[in-house]
Amino acid sequence: MAAKLVGLPVDVEIVDLFKKEQLKESFIKKNPQHCVPTLDDDGFILWESRAIACYLADKYGKDDTIYPKDLKKRALVHQRLHFDSSSLYVKIRAICYPILYLGVTSISDVLKDDLNNTLRFLDKFLENSKWVAGNNCTIADTSIYASVSAIMAVGWDISQFSNIQRWLKECSSLPGYEESEEGAKRFGEAVRKNIK
Repeated sequence: MAAKLVGLPVDVEIVDLFKKEQLKESFIKKNPQHCVPTLDDDGFILWESRAIACYLADKYGKDDTIYPKDLKKRALVHQRLHFDSSSLYVKIRAICYPILYLGVTSISDVLKDDLNNTLRFLDKFLENSKWVAGNNCTIADTSIYASVSAIMAVGWDISQFSNIQRWLKECSSLPGYEESEEGAKRFGEAVRKNIK
């Protein structure tokens, strides 16, 4: 979504984690951490989706709306990106990884409460702004949207978060939304089929 928001055409290669394609020698040669996504920009290899989004916006962005050059505005975008990577996504992974890979078949109340508390922060971020880092859509929105859409596809109830609900409607107009939704749907199905 970040690449599409930048307006950059990308050649996407699907790496099926369930088939362990990330462990192929050719992939590990590019990315020894063998995680997705991994960017190959004319031989420059970078992984971690938020780092990739920053790089693409800086290098290919037509203006600085989606990744502001103003220090304070950019710091807010970074804070939201770090909120996603160090808090929101971590809580979602704590729920989904054990279900997908460790045979866990239910979500504990502790994990549910932990994620809902984190979603309350996101809802608060959106209380006085249209987007997660202000009144313009930024790469922080694409990152956080990917996390939220994934857990919603699992069936998470967000009815108590009115600001998130409003923001999600805004996100439906983003470039790459349909592709992101398709990925979230597949992820949600994989998790749900293992929950009893």
